[in-house]
Amino acid sequence: MRAAQRIPTLLAAAAVLLLVFFFLARLAGGGAPLAFDRDVLLMLRNSADAAAPVGPYWLREFMGDVTALAGWPVLTLFTALFTAFLAMRRHWRNASILLATVIGQSVLVSQLKNLFERARPDIVPHLAEATSYSFPSGHSASAAAVYLTLAAILSRETQRRREKTFIISAAVLLVVLVGFSRVYLGVHYPSDVLAGWAFGAAWASLILLAAKFLDRRK
Repeated sequence: MRAAQRIPTLLAAAAVLLLVFFFLARLAGGGAPLAFDRDVLLMLRNSADAAAPVGPYWLREFMGDVTALAGWPVLTLFTALFTAFLAMRRHWRNASILLATVIGQSVLVSQLKNLFERARPDIVPHLAEATSYSFPSGHSASAAAVYLTLAAILSRETQRRREKTFIISAAVLLVVLVGFSRVYLGVHYPSDVLAGWAFGAAWASLILLAAKFLDRRK
């Protein structure tokens, strides 16, 4: 895609994603779980024991490890190391994009949680520690914002379509797995995760859009 085409594409993507987020925010504004929230959470638990998740024994441990990929310790360490690497290569633009994405989404999601004050699910027992408010999912928003931004940065380093496709597909897979893990572990409603994905992807689009506007001004 040419540079001139990327700006309207990013703008349209951000607009659609923000509309999705506000739609979900309106649905979840009452605080009570939606019908599909309840159904999905119960579907992922044993009908005879709500504390036992469905699937093989190793899946719970796997989901616990996957969810950590968007936790603040891993993302902070990863961001610091990757930013240092970009700085060593004097890729100041990409380093700035990454830092703006990580710091901005973290601050905004925290404010959104305090704004909506949606309690964590109490339909099933939690299989992971969770203390903050539920809407939107911070892990899902972080995964979408950070991994999609990294995919955009890395895909610029190659001209091969196959490699670009792999990079973007890998990022999307990580985003989906992190979001699903939050529901599987019972610490988020599905609507929390969908809203987190929408907001995180919208924020990544806006940061990339701002970077392109600055490039054109220069």
